[in-house]
Amino acid sequence: MGTIATLMLIAALLPLFPAVCAKAGGSNFDNEAPRPWLARQEGWRARANAAQANLFEGLPFFYAAALFALYGQADQGWTISLMLTWVVLRAIYLGVYIAGYGALRSTVWGLALVTNIALLFVGVPA
Repeated sequence: MGTIATLMLIAALLPLFPAVCAKAGGSNFDNEAPRPWLARQEGWRARANAAQANLFEGLPFFYAAALFALYGQADQGWTISLMLTWVVLRAIYLGVYIAGYGALRSTVWGLALVTNIALLFVGVPA
């Protein structure tokens, strides 16, 4: 169960990486009004901010699928493997999103979605 909790924590912290990337070293960053400043950014900073938002949007489904798998007493090995796969895919997603590889980003996003759906159904009794 410790591995599952760790993966859930990593998933929760994953959006912080692109948030820091988007803001760090930016000229005239205003911590009193960060959203308007971020809205004016272009290039990789804008993509990092968008990646952060997308990661936050994906978390509820990931948590719901993981908790449903646990509730359904799914095989712990499968549950952990699918959770780890999702976290790794979303980390890759961050890199390709920030780097500006749109088609690859969409492919990785789709693979993470399929993994999340598999995680949801691993908890359904046969």
